[in-house]
Amino acid sequence: ANEGCVGPQSGDAGKASACAGCPNQSACSSGKFSSPEAVAAQEAEADQIRAALSNVSHALLVLSGKGGVGKSTVACQMAWTLASRGYSVGVLDVDICGPSAARMLGATGQTVHASGTGWTPVYVSPNLAVMSVSFLLPDADAAVVWRGPRKNGMIKQFLTETVWDDDGLDYLIIDTPPGTSDEHISTVQYLQAVGGVSGAVVVTTPEEVSQADVRKELNFCVKTKVKVVGVVENMATFRTKVSSLGFRKPAAAGDGNGSDGDGTVDCTDEVIKTLKDKCPEVLDLLATADVFPSSGEGPRGMAEQFGVPYLGGLPLDPNLLKSCEDGKCFVETYSDSSAAGPLNVLVDKLVKALPVEEEMDAEAINQQLMEE
Repeated sequence: ANEGCVGPQSGDAGKASACAGCPNQSACSSGKFSSPEAVAAQEAEADQIRAALSNVSHALLVLSGKGGVGKSTVACQMAWTLASRGYSVGVLDVDICGPSAARMLGATGQTVHASGTGWTPVYVSPNLAVMSVSFLLPDADAAVVWRGPRKNGMIKQFLTETVWDDDGLDYLIIDTPPGTSDEHISTVQYLQAVGGVSGAVVVTTPEEVSQADVRKELNFCVKTKVKVVGVVENMATFRTKVSSLGFRKPAAAGDGNGSDGDGTVDCTDEVIKTLKDKCPEVLDLLATADVFPSSGEGPRGMAEQFGVPYLGGLPLDPNLLKSCEDGKCFVETYSDSSAAGPLNVLVDKLVKALPVEEEMDAEAINQQLMEE
């Protein structure tokens, strides 16, 4: 929408000065969005979403303009980490064509239960549930070949028909596809209609190829008035213990192109044995490398440019990838791994930015009143 958009239901829709040049001007001026029937349908739709999300404290979008930056990894591991701290968490995967949340949360092969009240999501732990289109497909390799309207209809169903925990959710984390297209617009509009967007976490990698697209995502948040909780720099650097590294050396004469055809042969066992014998303390050191060199002032500078928080960097940690592949909680399974500390710090900042108010029982309320 143009800056100053009066909205499709306004009497000035399509006629106001702000409408000039908008591709929707003719549709808005037709009056089809402001007719009594259209208004009643939109209000009914909003009521459905409001009822479905009435017990959700915070709805958090995980966004990125670029694919392959680890958006689903961040979304799912934030969910696991929050759940490990006792929060009630739901994950809604609106990446209709490339859903990953089911795999990363250990729910592959599960199905949702449909009843008269709606869809019951899959629970991977007592306080962590996930809803994804992958639960509705005939098999794991089935392609979703849908145009925008059908995607939008699916997202609407997710928001109106998913029956989350009766006791409510502290956090509903919405994992989105890359870009700023149908899925993003629909999700934001549906949620904003009921005042349900708490904010967004925007994920990037350090290089300019990623940041160039992520800046577009940040501008999307500005245009749609979505609060940015912060920017996450994923794969900020590679870190792993020396003992977990593999080593190769040039193939000797007569070995041809080496064991893998690249002119090298594996010498990991030899190197590890030498280190154990000569310098065992080295094996516990962390080896680091900048796999994706940072461009300019990097994601931290980009966050400053847009006036939004920088939540920190997550290193490229093989154990983090393994946790997602196995559908496990990373901070519990690999608590000593290099990315565990940064991920916990990220979630600390998230909880501080979007706190959950604890409900007090009657005795606690009476005690508070007496003290006052």
